[in-house]
Amino acid sequence: MPGSRDLPQADGQRSERADARRNRRRILEAAQQLFTEREQTSVTMGDIAQAAGVGRATLYRRYPDPGSVAIALLDEHEKELQERILRGPPPLGPGAVPSQRLGAFYEAMIELLKTHLPLALRAESGSMRFSTGAYGFWRAHVRSLLVEGGLTDPDAYVDAALAPLDPAVYRHQVADLGISHSRVAAALAEQARRLLSP
Repeated sequence: MPGSRDLPQADGQRSERADARRNRRRILEAAQQLFTEREQTSVTMGDIAQAAGVGRATLYRRYPDPGSVAIALLDEHEKELQERILRGPPPLGPGAVPSQRLGAFYEAMIELLKTHLPLALRAESGSMRFSTGAYGFWRAHVRSLLVEGGLTDPDAYVDAALAPLDPAVYRHQVADLGISHSRVAAALAEQARRLLSP
């Protein structure tokens, strides 16, 4: 069907058709608006299809449920951060000491949560958080910093180091406890220094 399939490239990979790419952008933009305006659990696939101006069949061919739409949308934002971690300037990118890089990572992640909290809550709730590709990337990055910083058991530390970045934890701190975003960021910067400073 037109717009529903990708075209093979010479190297064997698949390239997204122009109409499929347009539909994907419309779906993600509509979902971003809906997840920002409403309680994330109230957004349905019908809402997304209507707001995007696409048929439900078009939507379901790519995404099985609203959670998968949220994951795809959050993934767009997370890829940009991953690129900055891999190739950006220090301290977030390579070239700084582990404690500084971890502090910069915390700061960037907290900013991502502040900006995209409804998406993060929808995409990374409960055990879903641990199965995303992004969590695997964050885990590998933080583990490498723990190893470089000389921790003797990085595998035991890494998930604890990532736990404060759970979207539900951030929402609880800011919305329920009234702790400001800047205080959360400062506490995480201090945690990075305590964990990895010599």
